[in-house]
Formats: sequence, C-alpha cells, structure tokens
Amino acid sequence: MNQVALITGAAGGLGRSIAHKLAEDGWSLIVVSRDKDRLQQAYGNQHLQIVADCSAAAGARQILAEAKAAGIQPTALAHCAGNIRLGALHRMSDEDFRACLEANLVSAFHTLAAFIGGLRESNLPGAAVLVSSVAAQMGTPNHEAVAAAKAGVEGLARGAAATYAPYGIRVNVVAPGIMDSPATEKILGATAAREAAARQYPLPGVGSTDELADLMGWLLSERSKRVTAQVWSVDGGFTGVRPLVK
Repeated sequence: MNQVALITGAAGGLGRSIAHKLAEDGWSLIVVSRDKDRLQQAYGNQHLQIVADCSAAAGARQILAEAKAAGIQPTALAHCAGNIRLGALHRMSDEDFRACLEANLVSAFHTLAAFIGGLRESNLPGAAVLVSSVAAQMGTPNHEAVAAAKAGVEGLARGAAATYAPYGIRVNVVAPGIMDSPATEKILGATAAREAAARQYPLPGVGSTDELADLMGWLLSERSKRVTAQVWSVDGGFTGVRPLVK
C-alpha cells in the first residue's frame, strides 16, 4: 500500500525537514500551509499542495476534503504548524495570547480531529505526531503563553491516544528544545544570544530540525507500532538533568 503522510506547517523549517525525511523513505506527501507562495518555493511542483488555515475547523476539514477529491487518504500526520509568542504574562496582549493558542493548540485539535475522522470513515489505522516544547515540561521565563498551549497539545495527544487505540490509531508528541529554524532566527540571530541558548542544555548546543524529523519519521512508521501516548523530549537533557551549579 502506498504510504501517504499529511504535513501541516509544511513551508516552515521543521515541516520541510520532515517532508524531506518522509519523501526519502518513500512516502507520498500532502503538504499544507496558509502561504501558497512559500509552499511553491519549498516544493516546486512536487506533492499535493493545499493552502488552508488548520487553526479553524473548516480549514482542517478542507484539507481532508481536498485530499479525498484527489483520491488520497493520509494515514500519517505530522502537525508542524505553530508559532512562538514570548513575553511575561502580565505584559502579553490578549491578541498575542489568543494567536499563540490558535496556532499551537487549536490548530492541533482541529487537524487531529479531521485526520482521525478520515481514518475512521475509511476504517484505517494510522499515526500522528504533534509538536510540543520543553517549555511545557520545565518552567522557562517568558514562555507562559507557549507553555500553556504546548501543555494542552500534550494532553490532547494522550486523550486521543486513549480514545483511538482500539482502532489502531497512534498519537505521540515530540518536545524539542530550541532549534535552528526560520521561527527562531530573531532569538538566535546574535552570536551572544546563540551561545547563551546553547549553554542552557546539559548536552550543550542548538538542535536541528533534521534531528527532530528523524524521530518523527520513526514515530510515524511501522517500526514504532507499539508506541503511543508518549512525549519524546529532544532537548539535550534540559527537562531531565539537574543543571550543574558553578
């Protein structure tokens, strides 16, 4: 059977990395973004490209409807859509907070619902990987909004994994530390900022989207068929190792 994966946020750094990984492994792809131009720049005429906003229920359903119209049923989901909103709780605007929730948690809810709905309609098993953050597991200054959103993603994944395990549908989460990507350019742009970020981790350094994509590819494959409801930290030990006090 031809393996088909749906990738949201496909024009971003992580989306491009997981698309490259899955394509190398022989998957057919559905790549989704709100930005048509960025999709075409990233993929040319490759893959089924869908322009949609998955932070709305109608947008998520549109993705599956267009795939169905093309005769394609995805059995894997890599939900890479999201954003980073940093700032102390008392100074963050309501607009920024809601944008953070919609991009990270609401989009995950609607996309996972539409994806699983398609699997259940076709009576197929499948696998999904959502993206969290170390900030959901470890208190990090000025990360209140994104921590709340990503913690919700982890809870969503566990609940969905429990509901749909009887149907052979697996749901897991990856929780990276800071990575090199377009989303972190402003944070890591200065040499001093990059060096400070790298020093936070017991295994010093800044992660790469390719490293995370390798794990996501495994979680979507048959090689992880006994794995569900798990949060996989890829953070240089940030959430599990007590920092050395010097």
